[in-house]
Formats: sequence, C-alpha cells, structure tokens
Amino acid sequence: MTEMLTVTTERVDDIPLLLAHMRRMELPQLLDSYFLVHGNRAGLSLGWTATIWLAHILSQADHRMNQVQPWVERQLETLRTCSGQPLQVLDVTDDRLADLLRYLSDDTCWRNFERRLSGTLLRVYDLRPTRVRLDSTSASGYWEVSQDGLFQFGHSKDRRPDLPQVKIMLATLDPLGLPLATDVLSGQRADDPLYLPAIARVRASLLQRGLLYVGDCKMSALETRAGVHAGQDFYLCPLPAVQVPLELLDQYLTEARASGPALPIERTKADGSLEVIADAYERSQPLTALVNGWPQKWIERRVLVRSRSQAESAESALRSRLAQAQAALDELLVRRRGKARIDDLTSAQQAVTSILECFQVAEVLQVRLSEQISEQRVRAYRERPASVRERRKLSITHAVEPTALEAAIARLGWRVYVTNQPAEQLPLAELVLAYREEYLVERSLGRLKGQPLSLSPLYVERDDHATGLIRLLSIALRVLTLLEFVVRRQLGQAEEVLIGLYAGNPKRATARPTTERLLEAFGGITLTIIVEPHQTRRHLTTLSPLQQRILSLLGFPSTIYTKLCGDLSQPP
Repeated sequence: MTEMLTVTTERVDDIPLLLAHMRRMELPQLLDSYFLVHGNRAGLSLGWTATIWLAHILSQADHRMNQVQPWVERQLETLRTCSGQPLQVLDVTDDRLADLLRYLSDDTCWRNFERRLSGTLLRVYDLRPTRVRLDSTSASGYWEVSQDGLFQFGHSKDRRPDLPQVKIMLATLDPLGLPLATDVLSGQRADDPLYLPAIARVRASLLQRGLLYVGDCKMSALETRAGVHAGQDFYLCPLPAVQVPLELLDQYLTEARASGPALPIERTKADGSLEVIADAYERSQPLTALVNGWPQKWIERRVLVRSRSQAESAESALRSRLAQAQAALDELLVRRRGKARIDDLTSAQQAVTSILECFQVAEVLQVRLSEQISEQRVRAYRERPASVRERRKLSITHAVEPTALEAAIARLGWRVYVTNQPAEQLPLAELVLAYREEYLVERSLGRLKGQPLSLSPLYVERDDHATGLIRLLSIALRVLTLLEFVVRRQLGQAEEVLIGLYAGNPKRATARPTTERLLEAFGGITLTIIVEPHQTRRHLTTLSPLQQRILSLLGFPSTIYTKLCGDLSQPP
C-alpha cells in the first residue's frame, strides 16, 4: 500500500525575531489592557491581532489589510508556534483588521496606552531621557475632502498642494529616535500650535522635568518657548527670518565682532580627527511673556552660528547668480530674430528690475540705464515731404558694488539659535552640535514615510481607519528603532563590529547596522513540514553564524527559531 505524504513549506525569515522582540516590548499585553473590546468578541485578542499585523508590515513592507490573511495562511504554523496563540486564518480578515484600526483611533485609549508604553520601554531598555526632538510631516493622497474631516488641503511637505493631506506630529527621544508621542491631525493645521500639546504628552509619559526639547524654526514662537520655560524644561530652536530680519542680524554681528573673535566649533570625524565646522558668538536677551495669564520672565541665550560649509555654498551660489544676472543684462538689449524689442526706457527699467529680483542680486549689482536721442533727416520723396525723425538708443552699464558684495558675503551662513538652558548644562559647542543632530527625528519621519512602513499611500478612506493605521505604523516605528538601538549599544559596549550584512561585500564591517539590514540577514530561512501516516517530521534551515550573532546581540536564544522543529516524532 502506498503511503501518502503531505509536504508543507513556510518562509520563516525574520518572523520569530520580530515576534520575540514585540513580546519583550510587552505590546500584546499593553494593547489588550488599554483598548477594551466588545464582550462578544471571539478569537485572537486585539493585542495579538495587532502584533501579527505588525509582523506582516515589518517583514513584508506592506500595510495593506487585504494582504495579511493570505500571508498568515502561508505562515500559519510558524506564527502559531512563535506567538503561542491558537491563531486561525479568520482572525486576520479585513473586517477584523478594520475593527482594530477603529479601536486604535480612540484618542483617550491611545494616549493612555502610549503613555504606559513609553514608560515600559524606558524601563525594559534602560533608557535615560535627557533630550527630545519634535517635528511634523504630512502624507498626501487621493482622498475626498469633507468639511470637518481629517483629509484637508494645506501646506504640503510632499510638494503636492493639489492633493488633500493628513498631518503627523512626532516627538522622539534622543539619541535613538524612539517615538514618545504621535499626533494625527487634519491636513490644514499649522505647525506652530502643535508643539505644546506634544510636549505635554511627553511630560505625562516620562514624568520628568528638565528635559531639552529641540525643534526647528516653527517651534520658535514666543508662546511655545514661554510654555516650555514655564514647565521647568528647556528649549533649543533657530529663529526664523521673520524674528531676525537682516537689520537685526547685522546689528547682532556688528556687536559680536566688536567683542572679539568667534569661537570655532569642532566635531570629531569618523577617523578620530577634529574638524572645524562652524563659528559662533553668544549674547543674552531678557524675555517676558504670559502663560495661562501668569507672567514669565527669563534670560534667553541667543547664539549666532555660522556654518562654514553652508557659507561656502551660499557664497558660490551668490557669485553664480551674479554672473547669470550680468549675462542676462548684457543680452537684454541685443536684437535677435524672433526676440521682442525694447524701445523705451520704462520697459527697459521693468526688465532690469525683473532680472535683479529673479537672481536676488539687487543689493550688490548697480545697473544704469541711459537713453541717447538723435535726429535723422529724411528727404522728400514724391508726395512725402521732408522730415526729421527722432531715434532713441538704449544702453545698459552694470558693475558689482564691492562693499555691498563683501557685506552680503559676510552675512551668509549665519543663523540665530535660542535656548533657555544655562551654559553650565549646555555649553556653546554642545548646543551647536545638539541642533545639528536634527537628522535623528528626520530619519524617524523618513522611515515612517518610506520602506518598510510606507505611510503614503494610505489604502484607507475613513478618518478613523487612517488615524488607527498611522498609530499602528508609529508602533512599528518603535519596533524598528529599538531593535537597531539594542544591537548598536551592544556592539559599542563590546567595541566590536558586525560583518556580512552587505550583499556583494561580505567583508564589510559596521558598528552601526540598521534594522532593515539586520532583518534582511534572516531571509531564506524556511520550515519544511512532512506529514506521514505515523509521524510528522520538521526541518528548519540551519542558522548561519551571522544570524546567531545577531540573536546574541539582541539577547535572544536560538531556540526562538529551533523550537519550530518541535518533537521530531509526533502523531499526525
């Protein structure tokens, strides 16, 4: 009699690692604790449903709801074993995932969950918060705009003002970029009023004062700075040109240069050598503002910083625009076939003004227009009598004003940063370097909008679904950030590097691997299940030394993978 064999193969890849990591973060328990579901809900809990979906998002770089159920069906045994849950394919249907997003869109439950999650992650990963960065982004899409809906037209950071958008405000913890507070707001909202509510959420999560909040120039509103100071915290942000016009900047620079030479700001390069990146002056400014009806007074440090690389680039751009403007002026009155002629002084003056404004060189380039009028006698011809014609000839002369050019170049690259943190706690050099690490929050926003989270496009239409999905992706961002942070911290403490992460360059070493590279290293692990009449055999791809090394750095035993083999001889 011929025995029938059933052979099933599942792609394991990074699933056990992701599930173990999210279990360490206590995500399933916290989600079940703070999002109360209907009493008649059956099947997999909300917390584990979200965890399975997060594993799919991070492993497949796809947050579409209709892709989760087929993926679970293909990896059902792996997911059951690694999660320890009686997972069924019907637990992750579109309807149940949409229901999950509806629960996540509840503002009160989300804020309580996010506050508890932040406290748990600080405790589990031994994080010491000292600095928080804030920034916002937007996601555009082809949505229908309603009067009070989430999707609205506004200033687009995607350069798509023709599309409605949703806005996301993010507060992250330095130096790892861990999200602490996530706000989902309608797309027409301005950025300025979003900072204080996000800071209040961070304070409620960390229960700590004396933190330094770092933001861009949109955080520099006096009301925001006063609110941070009143809460016994510190701020660091640049002032926009509206608050520091050219006249005030020139005054600051004149007074600073009269006081002595600028302080050079040095940064340590990768090879250990020092590099001068900026020059800085410092001054103080007393401020007064009302916060909730109470007057607040404090001394603000105003730091004038000149980035050397930015100044060089700006000077090169200025000289290039100057040369282009001069070439355009030389060509203005040249007659060519098909070119409109300029015959009067008024039209020529308008054209010159347009060129100077276009190339932004009106301050440094002097232009003089002159008109020569001559008379030409025209002899009589048949019935036409003799006459005198008036001929006008326009000419342009231009010259660079050396003093103005020198003053403009001396002003390039300067920016004013403000903070209320004393110099004893935040020295001048450290202040400049602290703001230069603004890329940390930008990287978090980039991950949120790029691979593998891919915030845009959002394949949902309802406001509550969009809010819930963005919040789910912010949880996924925490998973990515912490996994990377743990590996980098372990490598840094051991003063070691990781080799073998880069395809095509197996000997390349790095002490700062990314989560995306780490997860990619687990590709190709498969589980084969052979069901025979009297036994079930399982085979798992042997873990490579690199994979075992990554698990060791993360503090996970290899059994999170090998337990998939289970008992090699069990009844079918």
